[in-house]
Amino acid sequence: KPIKKDRKDRTEDMKGTIELETGRLRLRRYRPEDAALLYHYLGTDEKMYEFSGWNPYATPEMAESSVRGFIDSDENPSFHSWAIELKENSSFIFAGTVGAYDYDPDAGTIEVGLSVRRDLWGRGIAGESLRAVIHYLTRVEKIPCVRAWCATPNTGSKKAMEKAGMYQTSVEKEGLRI
Repeated sequence: KPIKKDRKDRTEDMKGTIELETGRLRLRRYRPEDAALLYHYLGTDEKMYEFSGWNPYATPEMAESSVRGFIDSDENPSFHSWAIELKENSSFIFAGTVGAYDYDPDAGTIEVGLSVRRDLWGRGIAGESLRAVIHYLTRVEKIPCVRAWCATPNTGSKKAMEKAGMYQTSVEKEGLRI
């Protein structure tokens, strides 16, 4: 009779951050040089953190620390964090970041979050990235439930989540005050 693994042992079978590709995007592990890109495109643009209330890339040092943490966690099977690259002509350009965190093996849930640089908004990158990540998390990592949140006025993020197959389950009044 096969022994059924309980959820707490599930991380043994998880792969963590692996490269993912879609028709236009490559989601890859971070490299040290990504810190400068995160600072430039996400950290210095106030619109990038308008609805989150936090900015992990606000200074070059914070961006370097974040990237170092991503790289150091690459071998953790329940850690998932990708740099998003968009194929432009015959090369790839940095487009943003997407990750999955707060994995709860007992509840079978993980939360996702992403940021796409502002000059690339409206090109479907957020939805396409989320679709790839959700597919990977549910089909390969076998995590039954993927969660996300966004501030009510952040209609772009809500739309991207819906395009990725997510749906709204609740609204928290005064859930995020900035």
